[in-house]
Amino acid sequence: MQIFDRVDSLKGVGPKTAVLFEKLKVHTIDDLLRLYPRTYLSYDEPVNIEEAECGTRVTIKATIQSYVDIKKIRNLKIVTCMVKDGTGTVKLIWFNSPFLKQVFHIGQTYYFVGMMSVRNNQRVMEHPEYYTQTQYMEKLSSLQPVYPLTEGLSNKVVTKAMYAALPLLSELEDRIPEKVREKFGLMPLADAIQGSHFPENFDEVIACRERLVFDEFFWFILHMRILRKKTVKVENHFVIDKWKETEEFISQLPFELTKGQKTAIEEIRKDMTGSTVMNRLIQGDVGSGKTIVAEIALLSAVKNGYQAAFMAPTEVLATQHYKGVKKDLESFGVKVELLVGSTKISQKRKIYDALARGEIDILIGTHALIQDKVVYNNLALVITDEQHRFGVRQRALLSEKGNEPHVLVMSATPIPRTLAIIMYGDLDISIMKDMPANRKPIKNCVVGPKYRPTAYKFMQDEISRGHQIYIICPMVEASENVEAENVVEYQENLLNVFPKDISVSYLHGKMSPDEKNQIMHDFSEKKIDILVSTTVIEVGINNPNATVMMIENAEKFGLAQLHQLRGRVGRGDAQSYCIMLCGTERKEALERLNVLNTSNDGFHIANEDLKLRGPGDFFGVRQSGDLLFQLGDIYNNANTLKMANDAIDFLEQEEYSFEILMEDCKLNNIQL
Repeated sequence: MQIFDRVDSLKGVGPKTAVLFEKLKVHTIDDLLRLYPRTYLSYDEPVNIEEAECGTRVTIKATIQSYVDIKKIRNLKIVTCMVKDGTGTVKLIWFNSPFLKQVFHIGQTYYFVGMMSVRNNQRVMEHPEYYTQTQYMEKLSSLQPVYPLTEGLSNKVVTKAMYAALPLLSELEDRIPEKVREKFGLMPLADAIQGSHFPENFDEVIACRERLVFDEFFWFILHMRILRKKTVKVENHFVIDKWKETEEFISQLPFELTKGQKTAIEEIRKDMTGSTVMNRLIQGDVGSGKTIVAEIALLSAVKNGYQAAFMAPTEVLATQHYKGVKKDLESFGVKVELLVGSTKISQKRKIYDALARGEIDILIGTHALIQDKVVYNNLALVITDEQHRFGVRQRALLSEKGNEPHVLVMSATPIPRTLAIIMYGDLDISIMKDMPANRKPIKNCVVGPKYRPTAYKFMQDEISRGHQIYIICPMVEASENVEAENVVEYQENLLNVFPKDISVSYLHGKMSPDEKNQIMHDFSEKKIDILVSTTVIEVGINNPNATVMMIENAEKFGLAQLHQLRGRVGRGDAQSYCIMLCGTERKEALERLNVLNTSNDGFHIANEDLKLRGPGDFFGVRQSGDLLFQLGDIYNNANTLKMANDAIDFLEQEEYSFEILMEDCKLNNIQL
């Protein structure tokens, strides 16, 4: 058996289990070894109920005090019982677990592990794990890996398969050059992988993760450097030097451009009239007016006789861009079309033909823009919105549709400049910090769970004024070890809280693309009053009618991502609000969230986030890691990102062949 054999060659992994692993993109044993835990559960000495800190995972040793009660609300079975120790009582709650009625009986003592909270002056634990004394003594002081799962695949099965795969780590070749490993004191790769799966303590987790994150950043930055070397020498085949109509467009705007917008436009103009092709990032805070800058670039390309493409991450956002660009540029005789996955086949054929003949000036859409059937006549400008949602490969594919067109990337992710220069190594950077004068600052508040009923009343008042609401929860569905608010159950609960005429719907990443697009479309069309969602709405919805953003378990998010989320409101004329519910009373968590309470400046917040985060903070909701990297997060792992960049600098000084390194990258099965 070898490390690149299929995963079902492992003992205990049959064909059915292999199919489930494939849903997690695990095909080989090597893939399995790189399926890292999403978190770890620790099992500590029990604490008294009275002393258990709310918002933290604790163990209590308690005796069953009441009969198990089961209530059915729609399709949800809510199982409850009361337990006590010598200091107090706790209400235990499980969902859809009616079998527990046969498990628990008055007078029995168990160890319960879960998140302690307070509701209506009553201590509560939702979905606690439970153990007999003998079972708990076996777990005491241990760390248990918790893996990403799919329906039908349990954590126990993954853990067992991982133990079977570990002996093959000896075959793994470390592709990071030895001189880099020595200079930067990197632990052996095999040790890092093994330690990340079965660590003895959290210190070992942090050390092992640092090595694995270093590798992710190293190969990514290397790829950026090679791209940069190629693009800085590319000749400009599309000199865009006629700006008469563009200046006319700017003069007709009903508002004054900000200083940041003017600077960005001037930098774009210099790029597109220069001798080499433009590769530029417009990094603007939420609401800074990046779209109007994009429209100006699009108009300039078209009025110089060329075509342009504008790619967005979701169908809803692409459609919104299409409507906006068409409305703003139609008086200049610009032909704009929309191409998304749901476009009818007959319409797609018409668009393909018209595009190839040069009858379409600007094509706006999603990934549909880079399909093989899409052929441009004279593509000179490519714009991608929220580039990190596509990745480098998709951007490159769109660029290949033309003869080295100009590339403009827009991002609302507030990344400190020092990190942005590393992350966007193949792009020049323009930063837009200032806001349009007509933007009303969002009003913020950080409160505890007791404020929830007041927040609901406030939301109802806003809905009565014709406005809409977002509620964000970190998790998707209930399962063992999930301690955060639950999107599906949350929506069920809200249906019982709000009047029947208020429409409440939910949205999460596990829904099909068609389902997500339909929900976002309905919300944009005001058919939904309250949208309960995971962070999937971070980009993709521009609804000026939404005025309230409430974020549950706000302490579990990074500050920069919280800022992105609240940027979904405040897009219209009405005053908007962001309510951050903190599920813990910890002073550190409240201090972090207070940064958002006192500032609406995304770049200031991003810098503060770097200062306030510690090495163990990767157990919260990750900010950028789920976008480009499996483990790495540029906020949580900023020092490692800089170290990987220093390592590439070091190799460059040593005149080490980047091409050989890239070959090693491919051999090591690394996806960029």
